[in-house]
Order: sequence, then structure tokens, then C-alpha cells
Amino acid sequence: MSEKVIATREGIVLSDKMDKSVVVAVERLTRHPLYGRVMRRTNQFKAHDEANECREGDRVVIKHCRPISKQKSWRVVEILERAK
Repeated sequence: MSEKVIATREGIVLSDKMDKSVVVAVERLTRHPLYGRVMRRTNQFKAHDEANECREGDRVVIKHCRPISKQKSWRVVEILERAK
């Protein structure tokens, strides 16, 4: 049997203005295909935050889950570091 691979990502909360939702920016480093330079790429994910605990600037871990709404299929697992 094959195991299900559950994707987790680490990122920083950009916005907490929605109710029970946050926008998380996840950065990754990738090489340019032709020039070989290392580039920083950012993706934004909307994640479910049931208790409204996250604040702007917090470092969080998000986990992929079933679609909760049209744009939301990630869930906040834990807050690693609070914003200063």
C-alpha cells in the first residue's frame, strides 16, 4: 500500500484580516534554468485558522487538507514564532 504524503510548508503570515483565515507567504529558492543564478520565489496560500490565533508577522506551519472554500485548502498546524 502506498502512504499518503501530506504536504507541509513553513511561512510568514501576511494578513489576518479575514475571519478564521490567514494569508501565508512561503518562500523557496530555485535555480534559473539558463543562467544558474539562485532566485527567491514566493507563493501565497490562504490557510484556515480556526481560533483566530495568528497575527501578522508570525512564522507558522501549514498543512494541505481538503478544500474548505474556493481558495482555501491549507490549515494552520502550529505557530513557530510570534511576531515581535
